Amino acid sequence: MNARRRAVLAAVCVGAVLLAGGAVAAATTLIPAQGTSQEEPRSSIRTGTAPITAGDLAGTTQASGTLDYADQRTIGGGTGVVTSTPAPGSTVSLGGTLYAVANVPVILLHGPLPAWRTFEAGMSDGPDVQQLEQSLAALGFFDREPDREFAASTVRAIERWQKALGVEETGRLELGSVVFLPGDVRIASVDAAVGTTASDKIVTVSSLVKRIDVPLKLADQRLGVVGTMVDVNLPGGQRTTGTVTDVGVPTESDSDGQKKVTIPVGIMLDDPAAAAELQRATVTVGFPTERRENVLSVPVQALIAIDDEHFGVEVVDEKGKHRQVPVTTGLFADGRVEVSGDGIREGLDVVVPVS
Repeated sequence: MNARRRAVLAAVCVGAVLLAGGAVAAATTLIPAQGTSQEEPRSSIRTGTAPITAGDLAGTTQASGTLDYADQRTIGGGTGVVTSTPAPGSTVSLGGTLYAVANVPVILLHGPLPAWRTFEAGMSDGPDVQQLEQSLAALGFFDREPDREFAASTVRAIERWQKALGVEETGRLELGSVVFLPGDVRIASVDAAVGTTASDKIVTVSSLVKRIDVPLKLADQRLGVVGTMVDVNLPGGQRTTGTVTDVGVPTESDSDGQKKVTIPVGIMLDDPAAAAELQRATVTVGFPTERRENVLSVPVQALIAIDDEHFGVEVVDEKGKHRQVPVTTGLFADGRVEVSGDGIREGLDVVVPVS
């Protein structure tokens, strides 16, 4: 028996009965010759029926991934003692305090560029000035069109903001007093205790959205294509869908003394609410492989192994009579199998074992 036949038989054996002689029957022991109709004796196996359906089937390759909050990064800095930290799991919004060193708050502002210099009168123009003014405008302290120039209006806006914060009104922002990140953040962890000396690792933050990271096997790298729709099985049996958003370069890791190369694949959930109750979880992702459109299919458990090379299904007609019909199997996907053959049509009921 070749590998494919063994795989098919393994699938058929789920929920079926193995009889002496190697034949598998799902609720029947009678194999009528040449597909002729005969009424079947009742079996001791509990059975039900399922209709033959028409539609698309998509084969999948399963891979394990980790659902977690996206874009995690560690931030810190400052000179002195850490005097305040946020609660893990809390959210820090634009203008909120990420932590405090020597009782001076370090504030979250929005922007794609990191702060790399002190903001003060006389500084050269730059995109960092523009994103500072954009944040000050969003907070209600800057009333002009944000641009790249650090002007007197920028100084006044900073002073008004500092007054609202209750800190010294200097009109300048020392390097390290603000942190620019793309948006609001979640505190993933607090990495420095209050009372310790400030370092470059005080808190770890993430975005507010979750993503799935899958280390895809090198042999399956062709499946990791940006834009691909995937199935996602969440803990508890819940199912949802996602989309591949990014694919990284091959990464080598050491597992149990053996080096393994994988392709990091990032996936965003199409419906973030599906994972709203989860903070971090192991999930199973189904990457589509083969797809068959507008085919007839039945549950895999409906298959009966007639012999080592042939399969059939037990159909039930409108009068309740049973007959076994040989079928040709095609794609196996998501618990169903593509079938074709004489007398096989959409809507016809087939016998399936039930638990």
